[in-house]
Amino acid sequence: MNLLALLDELRILAQNGLEYADSPYDQERYERILELTAEWYGRSVDLPPTEVQTRFAEEVGIITPKVSADAAVFNDDGQILLQLRADDNSWCLPGGYTEPNESPRETAVRETREETGLITEPIELVGVTTRKPGEFEPHCLVVHLYLCTRIRGELAVSHEGHDLRYWSVDQVSNWHKNHYELARNAYEVWQNSV
Repeated sequence: MNLLALLDELRILAQNGLEYADSPYDQERYERILELTAEWYGRSVDLPPTEVQTRFAEEVGIITPKVSADAAVFNDDGQILLQLRADDNSWCLPGGYTEPNESPRETAVRETREETGLITEPIELVGVTTRKPGEFEPHCLVVHLYLCTRIRGELAVSHEGHDLRYWSVDQVSNWHKNHYELARNAYEVWQNSV
């Protein structure tokens, strides 16, 4: 088990424990586990432990994996729409975290509109993947990938990106995290739908 996965599990156990702690002694133990976890998270990702503790405190209730959705939008030539991310200059599918009271399907539509200017409609769920803590981030993320069709709109770069472009999947050399795998899966589904 890598360190971030261990820290994430300890954090979840401690925060969930605090939800149900009846004894002040148990509460103290869980709080101490959170302090230690914050310290080692901070060392691992170069953040002050107080900032890590603040981020922990923002998550209320039972701790569950984070949920996100991405959209695969193809043109008639089978090229996939990608955004050149502003933060790391890698190419990614439009997508992001699911907001409160929003389904992953709605997330794919919203994120595509925000990041590309296009109004889309999901036509098929390509798949659901899980990124474990430490693979790319310090937490668990469940990603829903939708094959989407363009309804209307013109491409417009958002503040999150430097460029938008349709690419042949195998021509991209600088992919964001596991987005090559997602794009390949979406391309196979797109090929079967045309």
